[in-house]
Amino acid sequence: MGAKHYEGVCGMARRGPSAPELLAENLKALREKSGLSLRELADKLGWDHAHLHKMENGKNRGSEAVIEALDTFYGTGPMLKHLWLLAGQRAFRDKYKRYMELEAEARVMQQYCPSVVPGLLQTEAYARELLRASDLAGEELEDQVAARLSRQTILTNEPLTDFRAILDEAVVRRPLTASDEWREQLAHLIKMSERPNVTIQVLPLRAGLHGLHNTDTMFLWRQNGTCAAYTETSYSGDLVESPEDVQRLRLTYDRLRDLAFSPRETVAFLVHLLEDIPCASPEPS
Repeated sequence: MGAKHYEGVCGMARRGPSAPELLAENLKALREKSGLSLRELADKLGWDHAHLHKMENGKNRGSEAVIEALDTFYGTGPMLKHLWLLAGQRAFRDKYKRYMELEAEARVMQQYCPSVVPGLLQTEAYARELLRASDLAGEELEDQVAARLSRQTILTNEPLTDFRAILDEAVVRRPLTASDEWREQLAHLIKMSERPNVTIQVLPLRAGLHGLHNTDTMFLWRQNGTCAAYTETSYSGDLVESPEDVQRLRLTYDRLRDLAFSPRETVAFLVHLLEDIPCASPEPS
């Protein structure tokens, strides 16, 4: 399709829809202009027509692969890919805002961390190095570090939030650049585990593969007994509030807890790791 068609479809932006709405509208308009039904389009691309239908209705923004295939098929360059990226950022921001609201209401929180120390248990040095690795710098970096540390007050200020964290063994074996800062982080985990409202468990590598191997998962229990979950990878996050989906995640989490070291065994394991870190050599006088 030529530039005239490209501009015509993009003209929908003048009506002011959000990025997810604009993506869905463009997908539907492009297909209708091509004269294809959903099933015909699905047959040409090799994708499920029900999946494409959800994308046109805004219920699912689809994968990067299907969006790139659609851009190629319609000859729209990177247009759909750009809208897909914008839609993902907007969805992530909206879900994270809702997550922060739920976190403020929660009185019991349970988390599984596959790769990094949870934000609620990070030292300042750990938070800074982790955020710097995400290409933050300068004032933005310091603002994010301060914001992360300020959230930790839910574990120390009344009313106390009860927090259980299951850390994959990889989390406590992936050190910071500076050995003294890594010692500080491990010592902080041990200290926090002494709090009556904090429980920390390590899931040993020998536990093998499991249902949450690459997904950071947080459960938020409110005072009325309802529970929501938030799952996150490095590039996206999903808020889960459907009781059926939350229940499925909870069962997976419970199975992980059964495989993890006990809280007492975890402290002993962390102490062992801490003792194995060589102390920094004193600087010559």
